[in-house]
Order: sequence, then C-alpha cells, then structure tokens
Amino acid sequence: MSTDKDQLYTAPLNGEWIKSSYSNGSGDDCVRLMRIHGGVALDDSKSPHREPLRYTPTELAAFIQAAKAGEFDHLIDN
Repeated sequence: MSTDKDQLYTAPLNGEWIKSSYSNGSGDDCVRLMRIHGGVALDDSKSPHREPLRYTPTELAAFIQAAKAGEFDHLIDN
C-alpha cells in the first residue's frame, strides 16, 4: 500500500522554487521550497544533482512552529 509520503516522491517538480529572503543575495547559497501535489519539496541550490526532500503539510507545519518557538536556535552559530 502506498503512503502519502511515497506519493510525495512521485509528484513532479514542475512548480516554482521559493527561496528565503535571508539567503545569500547571489542566489547560490539557498534552501528553496516548492509546493508540490500533497506537500512541499525542499532543495539545496548548491546541490542540484541531489533529489529534493519532500514533506507533508503536517511535517512542514511542525518544523515551522518549532523553529518559530526557538527550538533549533542552539544549532545556529552566533
């Protein structure tokens, strides 16, 4: 039986990548996101040969809420 996650990895990447306004201005140091059928793809612009990771809306919402709450702040060099 196929899961929602399996279906994400068969969804075409035919949308538009969105990069953070916090990314490097030249556009070569970016984490990018694209809405796909059933979720969101996450890509590293420096490694276009790698398959993007794909997340369900629930997974992405949990990550964003945790980031907003500061749960990952200790991972960032100040």
